[in-house]
Amino acid sequence: MLKHTLLVAGMAAAALPLSAQENYSGYFLENYVYRHQLNPAFTGCEHGFVGMPGIGNLNFGLHGNLDLTDVLYNLDGRTVLFTNPGISSQEALSKFDLQNKIEFGTRLHVINFGFSGIGGFNTVGINVVAAGNVSVPYSLFELAKEGVANQTYELSGLQANAMAYAEVSLNHSHNIRALPGLRIGATVKFLIGAGNLEAKVNQLTMTLGKDKWTAQSNAELYASVKNMSFKTKYSDFSKQKYVSGIDIDKFGIDGFGVGFDIGAQYRWNDFNFSAALLDLGFINYSDTHYATTGDQTIDTDAFYFTVGDSKAPQGWSDMRENLLKLVQLTTDNENLGNRNRSLTSTLNVGVDYTFPLYRKLNFGLLSSTRFCGDFTRTQMRVSANVHPAKAFSASVNGVFDTFGVGFGWMLNLHTKGFNLFLGMDQTFSKLAKQGVPLGSNAQVNFGMNFPF
Repeated sequence: MLKHTLLVAGMAAAALPLSAQENYSGYFLENYVYRHQLNPAFTGCEHGFVGMPGIGNLNFGLHGNLDLTDVLYNLDGRTVLFTNPGISSQEALSKFDLQNKIEFGTRLHVINFGFSGIGGFNTVGINVVAAGNVSVPYSLFELAKEGVANQTYELSGLQANAMAYAEVSLNHSHNIRALPGLRIGATVKFLIGAGNLEAKVNQLTMTLGKDKWTAQSNAELYASVKNMSFKTKYSDFSKQKYVSGIDIDKFGIDGFGVGFDIGAQYRWNDFNFSAALLDLGFINYSDTHYATTGDQTIDTDAFYFTVGDSKAPQGWSDMRENLLKLVQLTTDNENLGNRNRSLTSTLNVGVDYTFPLYRKLNFGLLSSTRFCGDFTRTQMRVSANVHPAKAFSASVNGVFDTFGVGFGWMLNLHTKGFNLFLGMDQTFSKLAKQGVPLGSNAQVNFGMNFPF
Protein backbone atom coordinates (compact mmCIF):
# COMPACT_ATOMS: atom_id res chain seq x y z
CA MET A 1 0.00 0.00 0.00
CA LEU A 2 2.87 2.36 0.72
CA LYS A 3 4.93 1.22 -2.24
CA HIS A 4 4.04 4.15 -4.48
CA THR A 5 2.99 6.67 -1.82
CA LEU A 6 5.88 9.04 -2.36
CA LEU A 7 5.37 8.87 -6.10
CA VAL A 8 1.68 9.68 -5.62
CA ALA A 9 2.56 12.56 -3.30
CA GLY A 10 4.99 13.99 -5.81
CA MET A 11 3.02 13.52 -9.00
CA ALA A 12 -0.63 13.24 -7.90
CA ALA A 13 -1.80 16.36 -9.67
CA ALA A 14 -0.38 15.01 -12.94
CA ALA A 15 -1.11 11.33 -12.64
CA LEU A 16 -4.73 11.24 -11.46
CA PRO A 17 -6.65 12.21 -14.55
CA LEU A 18 -10.39 12.44 -14.11
CA SER A 19 -13.18 13.53 -11.81
CA ALA A 20 -16.56 11.86 -11.36
CA GLN A 21 -18.21 15.18 -10.59
CA GLU A 22 -20.88 16.31 -13.04
CA ASN A 23 -20.84 19.70 -14.75
CA TYR A 24 -22.16 22.05 -12.06
CA SER A 25 -21.67 25.06 -14.34
CA GLY A 26 -24.73 23.74 -16.20
CA TYR A 27 -27.01 23.40 -13.18
CA PHE A 28 -29.01 26.58 -13.98
CA LEU A 29 -28.22 26.67 -17.71
CA GLU A 30 -31.03 26.71 -20.26
CA ASN A 31 -31.09 23.66 -22.59
CA TYR A 32 -28.18 21.80 -20.98
CA VAL A 33 -29.36 18.26 -21.79
CA TYR A 34 -27.69 16.55 -18.80
CA ARG A 35 -29.27 18.68 -16.07
CA HIS A 36 -31.19 15.58 -14.93
CA GLN A 37 -27.92 14.11 -13.64
CA LEU A 38 -27.62 17.04 -11.23
CA ASN A 39 -31.29 17.02 -10.27
CA PRO A 40 -33.63 14.30 -11.64
CA ALA A 41 -36.53 16.79 -11.67
CA PHE A 42 -34.77 18.91 -14.32
CA THR A 43 -35.16 18.59 -18.08
CA GLY A 44 -32.66 20.00 -20.54
CA CYS A 45 -34.65 19.89 -23.77
CA GLU A 46 -38.26 20.08 -24.84
CA HIS A 47 -38.81 16.85 -26.79
CA GLY A 48 -35.79 14.57 -26.47
CA PHE A 49 -32.18 13.92 -27.37
CA VAL A 50 -29.67 11.24 -28.30
CA GLY A 51 -26.14 11.48 -26.92
CA MET A 52 -23.11 10.79 -29.08
CA PRO A 53 -21.79 7.43 -27.76
CA GLY A 54 -18.72 7.95 -25.62
CA ILE A 55 -18.63 11.75 -25.91
CA GLY A 56 -22.15 12.82 -25.01
CA ASN A 57 -20.83 14.28 -21.74
CA LEU A 58 -17.09 14.04 -21.01
CA ASN A 59 -15.60 15.24 -17.70
CA PHE A 60 -11.84 15.61 -17.26
CA GLY A 61 -10.53 16.95 -13.97
CA LEU A 62 -9.29 16.47 -10.44
CA HIS A 63 -9.85 18.00 -7.00
CA GLY A 64 -7.69 18.29 -3.92
CA ASN A 65 -5.44 20.42 -1.75
CA LEU A 66 -2.15 19.03 -3.09
CA ASP A 67 -0.90 21.01 -6.10
CA LEU A 68 1.87 20.05 -8.47
CA THR A 69 3.64 23.27 -7.46
CA ASP A 70 3.69 22.03 -3.85
CA VAL A 71 6.10 19.24 -4.74
CA LEU A 72 7.93 20.62 -7.80
CA TYR A 73 10.11 23.76 -7.81
CA ASN A 74 12.15 25.70 -10.35
CA LEU A 75 15.68 26.01 -9.00
CA ASP A 76 18.33 27.70 -11.18
CA GLY A 77 16.45 26.70 -14.33
CA ARG A 78 16.00 23.09 -13.18
CA THR A 79 12.80 21.35 -12.07
CA VAL A 80 13.44 19.73 -8.68
CA LEU A 81 11.41 18.06 -5.95
CA PHE A 82 10.65 19.77 -2.65
CA THR A 83 13.28 17.51 -1.03
CA ASN A 84 16.12 19.24 -2.89
CA PRO A 85 18.59 20.83 -0.40
CA GLY A 86 18.27 24.12 -2.30
CA ILE A 87 14.66 24.43 -1.09
CA SER A 88 14.41 25.37 2.58
CA SER A 89 12.35 23.17 4.91
CA GLN A 90 10.29 26.16 6.00
CA GLU A 91 9.33 27.02 2.42
CA ALA A 92 8.66 23.45 1.33
CA LEU A 93 6.66 22.26 4.34
CA SER A 94 4.52 25.41 4.48
CA LYS A 95 2.74 24.17 1.34
CA PHE A 96 1.34 20.99 2.91
CA ASP A 97 -1.78 20.50 5.07
CA LEU A 98 -2.27 18.02 7.92
CA GLN A 99 -3.97 15.74 5.38
CA ASN A 100 -3.19 16.20 1.68
CA LYS A 101 -5.98 14.87 -0.52
CA ILE A 102 -6.67 14.17 -4.17
CA GLU A 103 -10.08 13.10 -5.55
CA PHE A 104 -10.28 11.50 -8.98
CA GLY A 105 -12.59 9.45 -11.22
CA THR A 106 -14.79 9.54 -14.30
CA ARG A 107 -18.23 8.69 -15.65
CA LEU A 108 -18.05 7.53 -19.27
CA HIS A 109 -21.39 8.03 -21.02
CA VAL A 110 -21.74 5.02 -23.33
CA ILE A 111 -25.39 5.40 -24.38
CA ASN A 112 -27.75 8.19 -23.28
CA PHE A 113 -31.08 9.38 -24.69
CA GLY A 114 -34.20 11.20 -23.52
CA PHE A 115 -37.80 11.51 -24.70
CA SER A 116 -41.17 12.94 -23.72
CA GLY A 117 -43.86 10.49 -22.66
CA ILE A 118 -45.57 8.69 -19.76
CA GLY A 119 -46.84 12.04 -18.55
CA GLY A 120 -43.44 13.69 -18.32
CA PHE A 121 -39.83 13.44 -19.50
CA ASN A 122 -37.68 10.30 -19.45
CA THR A 123 -33.99 9.50 -19.89
CA VAL A 124 -32.12 6.22 -20.26
CA GLY A 125 -28.37 5.90 -19.72
CA ILE A 126 -25.67 3.25 -19.78
CA ASN A 127 -22.51 4.54 -18.11
CA VAL A 128 -19.21 3.31 -16.73
CA VAL A 129 -18.16 4.91 -13.43
CA ALA A 130 -14.77 4.95 -11.70
CA ALA A 131 -13.83 7.08 -8.70
CA GLY A 132 -11.20 7.20 -5.99
CA ASN A 133 -9.39 9.21 -3.32
CA VAL A 134 -5.87 9.40 -1.93
CA SER A 135 -4.85 11.03 1.37
CA VAL A 136 -1.24 11.56 2.50
CA PRO A 137 -0.41 12.93 6.01
CA TYR A 138 1.84 15.95 6.56
CA SER A 139 4.36 13.91 8.56
CA LEU A 140 5.30 11.84 5.51
CA PHE A 141 6.38 14.97 3.62
CA GLU A 142 8.14 16.19 6.76
CA LEU A 143 10.09 12.94 7.08
CA ALA A 144 10.98 12.96 3.37
CA LYS A 145 12.22 16.55 3.56
CA GLU A 146 14.05 16.63 6.90
CA GLY A 147 15.07 13.04 7.45
CA VAL A 148 15.30 12.27 11.15
CA ALA A 149 14.78 15.73 12.68
CA ASN A 150 12.16 14.90 15.32
CA GLN A 151 11.84 12.22 17.95
CA THR A 152 8.33 11.11 16.94
CA TYR A 153 6.60 10.86 13.56
CA GLU A 154 2.86 10.17 13.25
CA LEU A 155 2.09 8.75 9.79
CA SER A 156 -1.45 7.56 10.56
CA GLY A 157 -4.17 8.52 8.08
CA LEU A 158 -2.46 7.43 4.89
CA GLN A 159 -5.25 5.90 2.80
CA ALA A 160 -6.52 5.18 -0.70
CA ASN A 161 -9.99 4.18 -1.96
CA ALA A 162 -11.18 3.23 -5.43
CA MET A 163 -14.42 1.87 -6.92
CA ALA A 164 -15.45 0.94 -10.46
CA TYR A 165 -18.84 -0.16 -11.77
CA ALA A 166 -21.27 0.06 -14.68
CA GLU A 167 -24.74 1.53 -14.34
CA VAL A 168 -28.00 1.35 -16.26
CA SER A 169 -30.13 4.35 -15.26
CA LEU A 170 -33.81 5.12 -15.83
CA ASN A 171 -35.06 8.64 -15.06
CA HIS A 172 -38.57 10.13 -15.03
CA SER A 173 -39.79 13.62 -14.10
CA HIS A 174 -43.17 15.36 -14.32
CA ASN A 175 -45.13 18.37 -13.09
CA ILE A 176 -47.55 18.05 -10.16
CA ARG A 177 -50.87 19.36 -11.45
CA ALA A 178 -52.36 19.74 -7.97
CA LEU A 179 -49.59 22.17 -7.05
CA PRO A 180 -48.63 24.41 -10.00
CA GLY A 181 -44.93 25.23 -10.10
CA LEU A 182 -43.82 21.95 -8.50
CA ARG A 183 -41.94 19.33 -10.51
CA ILE A 184 -40.48 16.09 -9.13
CA GLY A 185 -38.18 13.45 -10.54
CA ALA A 186 -36.41 10.23 -9.68
CA THR A 187 -33.75 7.99 -11.18
CA VAL A 188 -33.18 4.31 -10.48
CA LYS A 189 -29.78 2.82 -11.28
CA PHE A 190 -28.94 -0.86 -11.66
CA LEU A 191 -25.27 -1.33 -10.83
CA ILE A 192 -22.71 -3.95 -11.91
CA GLY A 193 -19.57 -3.95 -9.76
CA ALA A 194 -16.16 -4.33 -11.37
CA GLY A 195 -13.99 -3.80 -8.30
CA ASN A 196 -13.43 -1.98 -5.02
CA LEU A 197 -10.22 -1.22 -3.12
CA GLU A 198 -9.77 0.26 0.35
CA ALA A 199 -6.33 0.60 1.91
CA LYS A 200 -5.64 2.49 5.14
CA VAL A 201 -2.89 2.96 7.71
CA ASN A 202 -4.91 3.22 10.93
CA GLN A 203 -1.76 3.75 12.98
CA LEU A 204 1.92 4.23 12.20
CA THR A 205 3.77 5.93 15.04
CA MET A 206 7.56 6.00 14.88
CA THR A 207 9.51 6.98 18.00
CA LEU A 208 13.28 7.46 18.00
CA GLY A 209 14.97 6.10 21.13
CA LYS A 210 18.58 6.35 22.20
CA ASP A 211 19.87 3.87 19.64
CA LYS A 212 16.80 2.37 17.93
CA TRP A 213 13.35 3.05 16.46
CA THR A 214 10.13 1.83 18.07
CA ALA A 215 7.24 1.64 15.63
CA GLN A 216 3.59 0.88 16.40
CA SER A 217 1.52 0.07 13.33
CA ASN A 218 -1.90 -1.10 12.22
CA ALA A 219 -2.81 -1.21 8.53
CA GLU A 220 -5.43 -3.06 6.51
CA LEU A 221 -6.46 -3.71 2.93
CA TYR A 222 -9.83 -4.73 1.48
CA ALA A 223 -9.82 -5.75 -2.19
CA SER A 224 -13.06 -6.80 -3.91
CA VAL A 225 -12.01 -8.07 -7.33
CA LYS A 226 -13.19 -11.20 -9.11
CA ASN A 227 -10.63 -13.98 -9.65
CA MET A 228 -8.05 -12.18 -7.48
CA SER A 229 -5.47 -13.57 -5.09
CA PHE A 230 -2.66 -12.07 -3.04
CA LYS A 231 0.97 -12.54 -4.01
CA THR A 232 3.26 -13.27 -1.04
CA LYS A 233 6.97 -13.17 -0.29
CA TYR A 234 9.09 -14.15 2.69
CA SER A 235 10.50 -11.24 4.69
CA ASP A 236 13.97 -11.55 6.22
CA PHE A 237 13.02 -8.60 8.41
CA SER A 238 9.82 -9.96 10.00
CA LYS A 239 10.60 -13.66 9.42
CA GLN A 240 7.18 -14.32 7.88
CA LYS A 241 5.31 -14.20 4.59
CA TYR A 242 3.73 -10.86 3.64
CA VAL A 243 1.47 -9.58 0.85
CA SER A 244 3.70 -8.29 -1.97
CA GLY A 245 1.09 -7.72 -4.68
CA ILE A 246 -2.17 -8.77 -6.33
CA ASP A 247 -2.69 -11.40 -9.02
CA ILE A 248 -5.84 -11.34 -11.20
CA ASP A 249 -6.53 -14.42 -13.30
CA LYS A 250 -9.10 -12.76 -15.57
CA PHE A 251 -11.57 -9.90 -15.36
CA GLY A 252 -15.03 -10.69 -14.07
CA ILE A 253 -18.16 -9.16 -12.54
CA ASP A 254 -17.78 -9.08 -8.76
CA GLY A 255 -21.04 -7.62 -7.51
CA PHE A 256 -24.44 -6.06 -8.06
CA GLY A 257 -26.28 -3.15 -6.49
CA VAL A 258 -28.85 -0.44 -6.86
CA GLY A 259 -28.86 3.33 -6.54
CA PHE A 260 -31.42 6.14 -6.53
CA ASP A 261 -31.56 9.87 -7.28
CA ILE A 262 -34.50 11.96 -6.05
CA GLY A 263 -35.15 15.63 -6.73
CA ALA A 264 -37.68 18.44 -6.91
CA GLN A 265 -37.98 22.02 -8.09
CA TYR A 266 -40.58 24.67 -7.29
CA ARG A 267 -41.17 27.89 -9.24
CA TRP A 268 -42.55 30.85 -7.32
CA ASN A 269 -42.81 34.15 -9.20
CA ASP A 270 -39.26 34.87 -10.45
CA PHE A 271 -37.63 32.34 -8.11
CA ASN A 272 -36.91 28.68 -8.78
CA PHE A 273 -36.03 26.54 -5.73
CA SER A 274 -34.51 23.10 -6.22
CA ALA A 275 -33.00 20.23 -4.22
CA ALA A 276 -31.72 16.75 -5.05
CA LEU A 277 -30.10 13.80 -3.30
CA LEU A 278 -27.98 11.71 -5.67
CA ASP A 279 -26.48 8.21 -5.56
CA LEU A 280 -28.31 6.74 -2.61
CA GLY A 281 -27.40 3.09 -2.81
CA PHE A 282 -24.82 0.35 -2.50
CA ILE A 283 -23.01 -2.46 -4.28
CA ASN A 284 -22.68 -5.93 -2.78
CA TYR A 285 -19.29 -7.38 -3.76
CA SER A 286 -19.22 -11.17 -3.66
CA ASP A 287 -15.48 -11.82 -3.59
CA THR A 288 -13.63 -9.72 -0.99
CA HIS A 289 -10.03 -10.33 0.08
CA TYR A 290 -8.59 -8.96 3.32
CA ALA A 291 -5.07 -8.46 4.64
CA THR A 292 -3.83 -6.67 7.77
CA THR A 293 -0.79 -6.06 9.93
CA GLY A 294 -2.85 -6.34 13.10
CA ASP A 295 -1.60 -4.35 16.08
CA GLN A 296 2.14 -4.72 16.12
CA THR A 297 5.19 -3.11 17.73
CA ILE A 298 8.61 -3.28 16.10
CA ASP A 299 11.97 -2.35 17.64
CA THR A 300 14.83 -1.93 15.19
CA ASP A 301 17.98 0.03 14.47
CA ALA A 302 17.92 -0.71 10.73
CA PHE A 303 15.91 2.26 9.46
CA TYR A 304 17.38 4.96 7.23
CA PHE A 305 15.37 8.07 6.33
CA THR A 306 17.17 10.55 4.10
CA VAL A 307 15.95 11.42 0.61
CA GLY A 308 18.37 14.21 -0.29
CA ASP A 309 18.64 15.62 -3.82
CA SER A 310 15.76 14.87 -6.17
CA LYS A 311 18.23 13.35 -8.64
CA ALA A 312 19.23 10.65 -6.15
CA PRO A 313 16.53 7.95 -6.56
CA GLN A 314 18.34 5.62 -4.17
CA GLY A 315 17.31 7.86 -1.27
CA TRP A 316 13.63 7.52 -2.17
CA SER A 317 14.04 3.77 -2.64
CA ASP A 318 15.68 3.31 0.77
CA MET A 319 13.00 5.35 2.53
CA ARG A 320 10.19 3.51 0.77
CA GLU A 321 11.59 0.08 1.57
CA ASN A 322 12.12 0.93 5.24
CA LEU A 323 8.55 2.21 5.58
CA LEU A 324 7.23 -0.90 3.86
CA LYS A 325 8.85 -3.06 6.51
CA LEU A 326 6.59 -1.42 9.11
CA VAL A 327 3.32 -2.26 7.33
CA GLN A 328 3.85 -5.74 5.90
CA LEU A 329 0.33 -7.09 5.45
CA THR A 330 -0.41 -10.74 6.16
CA THR A 331 -3.55 -12.80 5.64
CA ASP A 332 -4.91 -15.87 7.43
CA ASN A 333 -8.49 -15.83 6.12
CA GLU A 334 -7.92 -14.30 2.70
CA ASN A 335 -11.47 -14.39 1.26
CA LEU A 336 -14.18 -12.76 3.40
CA GLY A 337 -16.95 -13.31 0.83
CA ASN A 338 -19.73 -10.70 0.54
CA ARG A 339 -19.16 -7.06 1.47
CA ASN A 340 -21.50 -4.07 0.95
CA ARG A 341 -20.06 -0.70 -0.05
CA SER A 342 -22.10 2.51 -0.20
CA LEU A 343 -22.03 4.88 -3.15
CA THR A 344 -20.71 8.41 -2.71
CA SER A 345 -23.91 10.42 -2.22
CA THR A 346 -24.33 14.09 -3.13
CA LEU A 347 -26.77 16.72 -1.85
CA ASN A 348 -27.53 19.64 -4.19
CA VAL A 349 -29.60 22.62 -3.01
CA GLY A 350 -30.10 25.62 -5.30
CA VAL A 351 -32.13 28.73 -5.98
CA ASP A 352 -32.11 30.95 -9.04
CA TYR A 353 -33.74 34.29 -9.76
CA THR A 354 -34.89 35.56 -13.18
CA PHE A 355 -33.88 39.17 -13.71
CA PRO A 356 -37.16 41.08 -14.36
CA LEU A 357 -35.58 43.74 -16.62
CA TYR A 358 -34.04 41.10 -18.91
CA ARG A 359 -35.82 37.80 -18.53
CA LYS A 360 -33.21 35.90 -20.51
CA LEU A 361 -30.81 36.39 -17.60
CA ASN A 362 -30.94 34.56 -14.28
CA PHE A 363 -28.68 34.44 -11.22
CA GLY A 364 -28.15 31.21 -9.29
CA LEU A 365 -26.82 30.05 -5.93
CA LEU A 366 -25.93 26.36 -5.57
CA SER A 367 -24.69 24.40 -2.55
CA SER A 368 -23.32 20.92 -3.20
CA THR A 369 -21.96 18.42 -0.67
CA ARG A 370 -20.38 15.05 -1.49
CA PHE A 371 -20.56 12.59 1.43
CA CYS A 372 -17.48 10.37 1.42
CA GLY A 373 -16.22 9.91 4.99
CA ASP A 374 -12.82 11.55 5.45
CA PHE A 375 -13.08 12.85 1.88
CA THR A 376 -16.40 14.73 2.30
CA ARG A 377 -16.32 17.96 0.28
CA THR A 378 -18.65 21.00 0.04
CA GLN A 379 -18.83 23.72 -2.59
CA MET A 380 -20.87 26.91 -2.94
CA ARG A 381 -21.31 28.23 -6.48
CA VAL A 382 -22.67 31.67 -7.49
CA SER A 383 -23.56 31.99 -11.18
CA ALA A 384 -24.93 34.30 -13.85
CA ASN A 385 -26.69 32.50 -16.71
CA VAL A 386 -27.92 33.96 -19.98
CA HIS A 387 -29.73 32.61 -23.04
CA PRO A 388 -29.90 35.61 -25.43
CA ALA A 389 -30.91 33.45 -28.39
CA LYS A 390 -32.82 30.20 -28.70
CA ALA A 391 -29.72 28.44 -30.03
CA PHE A 392 -27.21 29.68 -27.46
CA SER A 393 -26.79 29.91 -23.69
CA ALA A 394 -23.84 30.56 -21.38
CA SER A 395 -22.89 30.59 -17.72
CA VAL A 396 -20.13 32.18 -15.63
CA ASN A 397 -19.73 31.29 -11.97
CA GLY A 398 -17.49 31.57 -8.95
CA VAL A 399 -16.98 28.59 -6.66
CA PHE A 400 -16.01 28.46 -2.98
CA ASP A 401 -14.83 24.92 -2.30
CA THR A 402 -13.41 22.90 0.60
CA PHE A 403 -10.17 22.94 -1.39
CA GLY A 404 -10.21 26.67 -2.22
CA VAL A 405 -11.84 29.17 -4.58
CA GLY A 406 -12.17 29.05 -8.35
CA PHE A 407 -13.91 30.23 -11.48
CA GLY A 408 -16.18 28.27 -13.83
CA TRP A 409 -17.94 28.83 -17.13
CA MET A 410 -19.91 27.04 -19.84
CA LEU A 411 -20.93 27.71 -23.45
CA ASN A 412 -23.86 25.77 -24.86
CA LEU A 413 -24.90 25.64 -28.54
CA HIS A 414 -28.27 23.95 -28.99
CA THR A 415 -29.91 24.09 -32.40
CA LYS A 416 -32.54 21.60 -33.47
CA GLY A 417 -30.72 18.38 -34.29
CA PHE A 418 -27.35 19.38 -32.81
CA ASN A 419 -25.99 20.30 -29.39
CA LEU A 420 -22.40 21.11 -28.43
CA PHE A 421 -21.22 22.36 -25.03
CA LEU A 422 -17.84 23.23 -23.56
CA GLY A 423 -16.98 24.48 -20.09
CA MET A 424 -14.86 24.32 -16.96
CA ASP A 425 -16.16 23.90 -13.43
CA GLN A 426 -12.65 24.75 -12.22
CA THR A 427 -10.61 26.88 -14.63
CA PHE A 428 -6.86 26.35 -14.52
CA SER A 429 -4.66 29.34 -15.29
CA LYS A 430 -1.25 27.74 -15.69
CA LEU A 431 -0.03 24.54 -17.34
CA ALA A 432 3.28 22.72 -17.14
CA LYS A 433 5.25 22.27 -20.37
CA GLN A 434 3.65 18.84 -20.76
CA GLY A 435 0.17 20.41 -20.65
CA VAL A 436 -0.54 19.25 -17.08
CA PRO A 437 -2.42 21.71 -14.80
CA LEU A 438 -0.18 23.05 -12.03
CA GLY A 439 -3.10 23.22 -9.60
CA SER A 440 -5.05 20.25 -8.21
CA ASN A 441 -8.48 21.77 -8.96
CA ALA A 442 -9.14 21.69 -12.68
CA GLN A 443 -12.02 20.36 -14.73
CA VAL A 444 -12.96 20.46 -18.41
CA ASN A 445 -16.42 19.47 -19.70
CA PHE A 446 -17.29 18.67 -23.30
CA GLY A 447 -20.25 17.03 -24.98
CA MET A 448 -21.97 16.44 -28.32
CA ASN A 449 -25.64 15.45 -28.57
CA PHE A 450 -28.54 15.44 -31.02
CA PRO A 451 -31.80 17.00 -29.76
CA PHE A 452 -35.03 16.34 -31.65
